[in-house]
Amino acid sequence: MTRPTSRRTVLTAAIAAAAGVGTAASAAPASADSSRTDSSPAAASLVDNRFWTTSSDWRCGSSAGTRAVAGPRPGLVISTPAGRTDYTDPHTGTTSAWEYATWTSPVHRSAVPATEVIASWNAHTPQGTWIQIELRGSYSDGTDTPWYVMGRWAAGDTDIRRTSVDDQTDDRSTVWTDTLSVDDAASGLRLVSYRLRLTLHRTPGTRLTPTVHRAGAMASDIPDRFTVPAAAPGTARELTVPRYSQNIHEGEYPEYDNGGEAWCSPTSSQMIIEYWGRKPTPEDLAWVKPGLADPQVCHAARYTFDHQYEGCGNWPFNAAYAATYKDMNAVVTRLGSLTDLEALIGAGVPVITSQSFLKGELTGAGYGTAGHLMTVIGFTADGDVIANDPASPSNDAVRRVYRRREWENIWLRTKRYDANGQVRSGTGGVCYVYWPVDSAPAQRRVLRSLGLT
Repeated sequence: MTRPTSRRTVLTAAIAAAAGVGTAASAAPASADSSRTDSSPAAASLVDNRFWTTSSDWRCGSSAGTRAVAGPRPGLVISTPAGRTDYTDPHTGTTSAWEYATWTSPVHRSAVPATEVIASWNAHTPQGTWIQIELRGSYSDGTDTPWYVMGRWAAGDTDIRRTSVDDQTDDRSTVWTDTLSVDDAASGLRLVSYRLRLTLHRTPGTRLTPTVHRAGAMASDIPDRFTVPAAAPGTARELTVPRYSQNIHEGEYPEYDNGGEAWCSPTSSQMIIEYWGRKPTPEDLAWVKPGLADPQVCHAARYTFDHQYEGCGNWPFNAAYAATYKDMNAVVTRLGSLTDLEALIGAGVPVITSQSFLKGELTGAGYGTAGHLMTVIGFTADGDVIANDPASPSNDAVRRVYRRREWENIWLRTKRYDANGQVRSGTGGVCYVYWPVDSAPAQRRVLRSLGLT
């Protein structure tokens, strides 16, 4: 469950209060994408979501060798390659030639001048293809970041090893595995806009192509806080979500971080994938050692594994894995309150949440963690949180009820104290949201209200 602190930082610097961010918005360039305005639902919070998904989205921006494809689920594909390049995989040492084409998004002006930006994407990458996702931000002082690599990704692991990229910084912002963060938020510097660049790769001389169905980012500026305001309980509901324990996999597959506490993220992802009626085929699972319980959890661990981070907890890689299943959408975002979470549960959409806490801060958990993912599946009549917590000794023990006020504060805070009294970071409401293309109208309305569709 723990993400090593030497390689993962969330909200590392003191974050300015929300009242201090308003003056930065006017610094965005005049060419900014106008498809989102300050009247959007996200503008009322401290989170801005922007995802490119439609045929018209893919026809915007600039293209070098890509084209939009229409249909029930539009996407971006290679049309005529823009060139050829060699890529040396840092995890295998193998150098291979690839044809490539690129698409660069319009500039998106965030409704929230941001201290953090997290990209996520949904793509189909048949064997012989892969994609690279980059992001370039503009600061509130009118300067730009470099093009940062936010991921080199393929659904499989035979062509390249999917990977984040370390040591990316311009001494004002830094990429921490999957999160672009302003180094000194207290300085007032903010990221006011950004562009994405997608590079689609394929084996030379073939007609293969990746298909990108969704690409975008969540930008946010969450105030520095040890506690958060309490939200009044909403409607009680509990969703029927499969229960999987990560702990029963302890010691399995050392090459994928050894199971157990390291597998909270893929275990949670698999629960929700199966809630939506998707699952790996017997052929998909043929590689798993015979006799292991819940081989689909092993499968999820392998195919979310980040070979640079050396773990399965890369947030966008989990979302991208969920979207490899037929007609699934998946994003990484932040929610502003339990009210937002209750709205999703009320519409039938379970949510994977990220949190950290000391043993004793969450009654009934029985453990402490520097970083853990669990699946929220409902709320009791009193407003307490019902979670499928994979940090459990068995599948039967996965369902937990956590006290509302404790859980709310642990999930939404950005600062906390560790066992030694040192100040550490909290995730500030980070979560994964997965849903099918053919979701119900009520689900689409809630997702749209949160800026996710």
